[in-house]
Amino acid sequence: MKAAFMMAAPTSGSGKTTIARGLMALYTRKGYRVQPFKCGPDYIDTKFHEAVCGRPSVNLDTFMATKTHVGELFAHYGEEADVCIVEGMMGLFDGYDRDLGSSAEIAQTLDIPVVLIVDAKSAAYSMAPLISGFVNFRKNLHFAGVIFNKVGSPRHFQMLQQVCDDLGVACLGYLPKDAALEQGSRYLGLDFSEKTENKRLIELLEAHVDWQALLQSCIPTVGTCPPNGGNELLPRWEESVLIARNAESFSFLYQETIDRYENVRFFDPETEVPDFSGIDLLLLPGGYPEKHLEALVKAEATRKAIKDYAERGGRIVAECGGMMYLCREIITDNGTYPMCGVLPYSITARQADRKLSLGYRRFELDGREYRGHEFHYTQFLAGQPESVTQVYNAKGEPVATPVFKYQNVLASYTHLYRSEEVKGEK
Repeated sequence: MKAAFMMAAPTSGSGKTTIARGLMALYTRKGYRVQPFKCGPDYIDTKFHEAVCGRPSVNLDTFMATKTHVGELFAHYGEEADVCIVEGMMGLFDGYDRDLGSSAEIAQTLDIPVVLIVDAKSAAYSMAPLISGFVNFRKNLHFAGVIFNKVGSPRHFQMLQQVCDDLGVACLGYLPKDAALEQGSRYLGLDFSEKTENKRLIELLEAHVDWQALLQSCIPTVGTCPPNGGNELLPRWEESVLIARNAESFSFLYQETIDRYENVRFFDPETEVPDFSGIDLLLLPGGYPEKHLEALVKAEATRKAIKDYAERGGRIVAECGGMMYLCREIITDNGTYPMCGVLPYSITARQADRKLSLGYRRFELDGREYRGHEFHYTQFLAGQPESVTQVYNAKGEPVATPVFKYQNVLASYTHLYRSEEVKGEK
């Protein structure tokens, strides 16, 4: 790779997603091969990264995997790229325990500089103590500079430049306030239907951000990544896997997972009956099945084939939306919709029952530690069913998330991270 940097911010809502995606699109338009990455267990921003870069985005997470593995992923996927852009999560130092697992920790792990995205609306020189605090909080964290967001006028930007000059921090430019750039609302993330490449955004960034200076200031050091790139860093799993995939109902899957299996086939549960011949594992990832219930109910032959496969002892891993699909039914404000019936539970997606459940998760089962995360609003209708193991959050506190084992089925609301380098694996 020729350049690498992280886009981070003091807080969520500062504009890092908008500016990161815009710069990815800008560099791609300029002819650079841009490899996108995302800190943390985010399945949605990665989809927009892929849309503008033309190559899959890869998640980097130091709770679910070791730092060594995170570095190997970065080296492997960034090996042939001209520019590696890592989008941070939440605030720069926000982690699962203080700054552990934060974007800052990942930037330190990869030895790449940080571009700080600062929302400057309604402030000028008051930005000085804020930026000074972030830049000087961790001495082993390198900053490439600052990009200001929601700048009201050229005069406003001049005052912000004075801040950077006084602090000795590079001012890389700004994004003006523009109503057309406001993001739409999320349903656990950005609306999938939202236009992924905003021409206006790209034009503004090209005009007001010194994107060439940014590249020049972010040339990786020798120690940025493990010295040996290439496929040997991602040894293949010899299993053959069949993966349910749909643009929305079954879509939450890490790119690394797809790439690691020796043989991968896909099917769409809304329109296709799965062929289980030669398959070692059926993977039902998360997504939004509750938004596609009529299509899933109509595909009765698919649901029956999956239930029969489970009853024959077929191996299944089902995560969040995939677990919901294996249950007896999903109930919404519009009615009750039968699902596969492998698990004897009812899931409610009614508005009155919505409750946010989120956070990192870990549990032990059959001598192995699993790590992942949970993020959903649907719930079990009659309270939490009994779990085959106790699930814990990142701080080691017990949580009520159940894990199910039936025949050779492993199912839970937890989105699992698969790797030989998952923390805790023997």
